[in-house]
Amino acid sequence: MKDFELLLLDGTNPSGVSMSRDILAAAALFAARSGDAVPSWGLYSPTGGHVRLQGGIGADTRRLPPRRHPQHSILLVPGMWIADARELRARLAADDCVRAIRLIAAHVAGGGQVAASCSAVFLLQAAGVLAGRHATTAWWLAPELARCAVDVRVEANRILCVDGPILTAGAAFAQSDLVLHLLRARFGARLADGVSRVLLLHERGQQAQFVVPAMLASGDALVARLTRRVETALPEVPSVAELAGELCVSERTLGRRVRHATGMGTLALIRSIRLYRARGLLQHSRISIERIAAAVGYQDATALRRLLRKAAGTTPGGLRATTAVAVPRETRRRDLP
Repeated sequence: MKDFELLLLDGTNPSGVSMSRDILAAAALFAARSGDAVPSWGLYSPTGGHVRLQGGIGADTRRLPPRRHPQHSILLVPGMWIADARELRARLAADDCVRAIRLIAAHVAGGGQVAASCSAVFLLQAAGVLAGRHATTAWWLAPELARCAVDVRVEANRILCVDGPILTAGAAFAQSDLVLHLLRARFGARLADGVSRVLLLHERGQQAQFVVPAMLASGDALVARLTRRVETALPEVPSVAELAGELCVSERTLGRRVRHATGMGTLALIRSIRLYRARGLLQHSRISIERIAAAVGYQDATALRRLLRKAAGTTPGGLRATTAVAVPRETRRRDLP
């Protein structure tokens, strides 16, 4: 039995598999050279054999057997490539997912830990192991998780949620945060920090800063029109009442449609669009924070600093420093459009 058992299904994101594999392989090498306990890991699937990952990439796996001593291993489930909630529901009904759901339920019932990222969190929900717990998933799937799991506290802004033996992570690249956390918890901070330095990984606190307005609508044409209207109106965004009037719906209907599509209220959606624009200006220009605040509709920089601290867990200077982009001289000099 391995310390980490990666459970792969058809359509699993190759990035999640490769990130997990690279981090665990680096951990094994680092631990061996440091004289520490070496983590073991393997690739598994419900039936064994060759698994077709997303994009035509494949992986050879062993069959994950019925649990013997599940408390000794961590079941790690990378997300599958999913375009929308309808595709997700169809995928969960497929035979390999049904088998995986049973394996997950048995693993947790036997005292084992299970960790999943992105769309794979829905496998945990179907297995009944999220009930009464905090959980996260990819931000664009969070509204669907909240709808189908009313007994789960969905924290869409979090990259990582740890609730007892259940660990959930956000979008696909949050798989790295998940594996690093598990390494730290089981093998200690020295190993996890060493691997993070070797692979140039940096842990992050929230995924709210990565929300892309164009993807917020989740297929809702009305919400798509709203996001475009807000983006083009910056910095002078109309009131919610005025926006509803332009879209020929009531404020209540607009709020209901926005919450159904995004899991947030109308004002929160507008704030996320302001934040996205501000983040882009911070990362790709040397414009002052005061001018950026004005460009996204805040009267002073204090409000924007407060928003960035709450949503992204950092200051404007900290966010700008992490990008370390080279901005052309002409970009630094010219005024905002």
